[in-house]
Amino acid sequence: MNGTSTPTVGRDEAAAFALPGSALAGVGSRPFGIYVHVPFCATRCGYCDFNTYTAGELGTSASPQSWMEGLRRELDLAAQMTGAPAVDTVFVGGGTPSLLGGDGLADVLGAVRSSFGLAKGAEVTTESNPESTSPEFFERLLAGGFTRISLGMQSAAQHVLKVLDRTHTPGRAVAAAQEARAAGFEHVNLDLIYGTPGERDEDLDLSLDAVLSAGVDHVSAYALIVEDGTALARKVRRGELPAPDDDVLASRYERIDARLADAGLTWYEVSNWASADAATGESRCRHNLGYWDGGDWWGAGPGAHSHVGGVRWWNVKHPARYADQLAAGSLPVGGSEQLTTEDVHVERVMLTARLRTGLPVAELDAAEQRAAETVVADGLLVREGEHLVLTDRGRLLADAVVRTVLR
Repeated sequence: MNGTSTPTVGRDEAAAFALPGSALAGVGSRPFGIYVHVPFCATRCGYCDFNTYTAGELGTSASPQSWMEGLRRELDLAAQMTGAPAVDTVFVGGGTPSLLGGDGLADVLGAVRSSFGLAKGAEVTTESNPESTSPEFFERLLAGGFTRISLGMQSAAQHVLKVLDRTHTPGRAVAAAQEARAAGFEHVNLDLIYGTPGERDEDLDLSLDAVLSAGVDHVSAYALIVEDGTALARKVRRGELPAPDDDVLASRYERIDARLADAGLTWYEVSNWASADAATGESRCRHNLGYWDGGDWWGAGPGAHSHVGGVRWWNVKHPARYADQLAAGSLPVGGSEQLTTEDVHVERVMLTARLRTGLPVAELDAAEQRAAETVVADGLLVREGEHLVLTDRGRLLADAVVRTVLR
């Protein structure tokens, strides 16, 4: 993200990984989150380049049981290293966490509680695939302490789901969201992907109609990115599918924003909308806000990334190696870096510029403030008090805005 080289460490160095006192000094005074990566999927979606594995890809080298044993060990080691601050947010992602079932996810949260403990009013989220959920699943999660559900919908159009290699039926995501609300969850998110080859305006409208019928208080919408090494990238390279068109993506984003705003959902990050009556409160994803606003988090699980006090590190990717290193008593660190003051500044600008609260002017040096003034003059930023906030057009060009300010 910051453009610096990423040093890697070998097994011996990983075993000795420790956070410096300067990083640990403020732990507990800043928001502290736990991210848990579940690396298992029933099938691999054609657009996905996440660190996930199907049962066929893993064979007998790893299992949910060995992963869970490793997770407990990692969380215990993490608590020892950090002093076990009370956790403000937990986010279980993947992969497909719902494949663990309600009891399995309750065990995951139990492991976090056992090692760290949860702060009062902690936000606890899990991602779920609509096809591996049920009313009983959501009831078990609520009883187990989860407070928020995020469901991967992507689209309500069957032919769009087919291009993405999604296996759920078009109506299942809405049904799952309604089941979660009926079980007692106040906070439910639906994820959309827009700009898939073959998607039409009417397909997007169908998806938005479905989202709004579900009664959710949060929506995330992401432009399709063709990632190298994916099945989708190979189809685009062979000419079987067209690459996403930037003008079409911009038009779709504007369509999404208008529909959600009309329904009372307000943007608080470029790709995220929350209920307008709580757009500065609990409907927003507090865990992700911790990422975007410079908080601390420990990422547990294969390939998970962490950040504490200006130090970032990441775990080894393969579940078998992850479990083996933890069984041997060492943290499964695959690499780390100490962020410089400039690194922290660049990332701070990149992330806060995307937020509705905006980029604090005081954090920009004189040259950056002059550059920002040109962006304001171009109508891409507007000054609100002591912050610079993206305009509607600026959100379409957020990356260019950041590059201009930082040049």
